[in-house]
Amino acid sequence: MPKIKICGLFREQDIEFANEAKPDFIGFVFAKSHRRINPETAALFKKRLNPQITTVGVFVNAEIPLIIELYNSGIINIAQLHGTESEGYITTLKKSCDVPVIKAVNIESTKPPNADYLLFDNGKGGTGKSFDWNLIPKCDKEFFLAGGINLDNIKEAVKLNPYGIDLSSGVENEKGEKDREKIIEACRVVKASLG
Repeated sequence: MPKIKICGLFREQDIEFANEAKPDFIGFVFAKSHRRINPETAALFKKRLNPQITTVGVFVNAEIPLIIELYNSGIINIAQLHGTESEGYITTLKKSCDVPVIKAVNIESTKPPNADYLLFDNGKGGTGKSFDWNLIPKCDKEFFLAGGINLDNIKEAVKLNPYGIDLSSGVENEKGEKDREKIIEACRVVKASLG
């Protein structure tokens, strides 16, 4: 059954919510976004985060040395790539450090990248809108499912048996801030599916 990732934590209380809900993964966004945080803030948040929660850095066509530095310093455990990063980019990154890579791909892509995991999202991602999950291709790699997942459809997402379910706007309030109750409930629903 799926693991759960809460992406886009950018406030101190977001870390508190995560420590309480205990998702498997949380995401720090280093790309342009209202959820973007800098490496210094991410380092402080990482120290306050339950060490059992895996941290994912979200990047869009970032300079490889930045990812290496964040990984080697222990701020992130996994790199999630949402840009036009090529096979060569991923190969160079993985040769430079042991960071596992999640690559966001178009569901129509016929050639999965040389990443450790795939992420299926709506378009280029970050839209907060869902897509037709029937279009998810058969693939040999484990994948995360993202895009418009919220408390209304999370049980349906679980039934697709992805490796992980990735939520961001689906656990936020109308101000675009993480909502404690929504995070706790989303984690509860996914973990209940394990039984």
